[in-house]
Amino acid sequence: MSERDEYVNKLKARLDQWDAEIKKLRARAEEASADARIDQQKRLAEMRAQRDKAEQKLKEVRQAGDEAWDDLKSGFDRAIGSMSKAFEDAMARFK
Repeated sequence: MSERDEYVNKLKARLDQWDAEIKKLRARAEEASADARIDQQKRLAEMRAQRDKAEQKLKEVRQAGDEAWDDLKSGFDRAIGSMSKAFEDAMARFK
């Protein structure tokens, strides 16, 4: 398996994990009081936005040619790291 394939698999696993977290937190938000639900819906929207950005990066990785992949990898790493932090920050405010 190539380095890019491993990277794609790792990113796909992260997206799957985020999907599961969003689903779990959405269920909690539905049970919350009206005021808390509004705040939690805002956090869920932030989390979904970060997840969608990561999915777009995954598409870019898949479409990049071999030479482009080598040039783009460090940029992808920084972008995914930033999205991960934003997702985790939004998730932490849920607790």
